[in-house]
Amino acid sequence: MFDLKARLKSIKLMIPTLYFAMKHKETPFLAKALATLTVAYALSPIDLIPDFIPVIGYLDDALILPVLITLTLKLIPKKVMEECKAQAQDLWDGQGKSKWIYALPILVIYVLVSVWIVSLIVS
Repeated sequence: MFDLKARLKSIKLMIPTLYFAMKHKETPFLAKALATLTVAYALSPIDLIPDFIPVIGYLDDALILPVLITLTLKLIPKKVMEECKAQAQDLWDGQGKSKWIYALPILVIYVLVSVWIVSLIVS
């Protein structure tokens, strides 16, 4: 039977796994690009469909994110995936660096884009 709690825990582990995979030197370029898109989408405060819209708002996260993860996983070599999954597990077990530091690149990108948009509007 479908175990939702286990599935959500698996997705929670996949985001840092994909982050490590996109930094891995043996990951193919297309897999790195798709992993970057997947991690950015997962960490993004901006959704394609806003979450405040009943049912449909969360449906995009429930469908798009698992599809992106699945496609990305198919492109990453198994050896690389095993290494990255072990790194991600160490991170969640508290053996890695602080978890917030992995969201820092995405945060910097959003701040830079926001400043750029504001400067366009003001000028």
